[in-house]
Amino acid sequence: MKKINFIKMVGAGNDFIVLDSKAKGKGLRVKNYCQLARKLCARKNGIGADGMLVLEKSKIADFRMRIFNADGSEAEMCGNGLRCVVLFLGNKGKVRVETKAGIYEGEITAKDKVKVKMQEPKDLKLNFPINVNGRKIKVNFINTGVPHTVVFVDGLDKIDVDAIGSAMRYHDEFKPKGTNVDFVEIIDDNNIKMRTYERGVEGETSACGTGAAASGIISRVKGEKHRVKVNVHTLGGILKVEFQKVDNKIKNVYLEGEAKKVFTGQTALRF
Repeated sequence: MKKINFIKMVGAGNDFIVLDSKAKGKGLRVKNYCQLARKLCARKNGIGADGMLVLEKSKIADFRMRIFNADGSEAEMCGNGLRCVVLFLGNKGKVRVETKAGIYEGEITAKDKVKVKMQEPKDLKLNFPINVNGRKIKVNFINTGVPHTVVFVDGLDKIDVDAIGSAMRYHDEFKPKGTNVDFVEIIDDNNIKMRTYERGVEGETSACGTGAAASGIISRVKGEKHRVKVNVHTLGGILKVEFQKVDNKIKNVYLEGEAKKVFTGQTALRF
């Protein structure tokens, strides 16, 4: 049996199991993080979480964050997970974090509020049709660290996120990696509502940081303002997205919102 210390954290509704392997004497000695994530993230037979975050030492940043989804797959980036680990460290000032998607910077801006600077998005593609369950739907695509497909809808509360999201997530258009899917309803010039089907969780989650960034950017990319701020209303809370448009490029993307520590514990697994 292996005893593993963990902390449970939540960022705007996304919940994570955080394992600290970077500190002296805290090496986890785990050979298969994918299998461990599936065990720990299980809602009924484990701790329960959308994902597992492993903190490791880094040679190019203050620390390295590895992200494992509930299904055991390793993700490139997670916006709300990043905000959680910045709060976990509790550092005053800015922290640089290495991920598979690049180096990110974050800071605690107030009690339980964390702001991170995102990478410049790529692969933007607007308003193109795909066939989903025999129906043609116009969608938008952008990579904000991980791939996101954004669909604008009316009556967001009535959308079958799991059914439609799953069909889009595995659509031929987005192979081989697949995509996260964000359903967005415009409230006004500064506010949108979002529900997300997350790849790797394989279902709807209460929030998604990279999805909020993707939805915020696509909802305002055609506007005239050069500096844009959007409040993204998710099931788990409000995420603030800010970015600039410079020479037809999206730059200086920031994501801010609530993060909190829920509890600490120790689990014992036969592993």
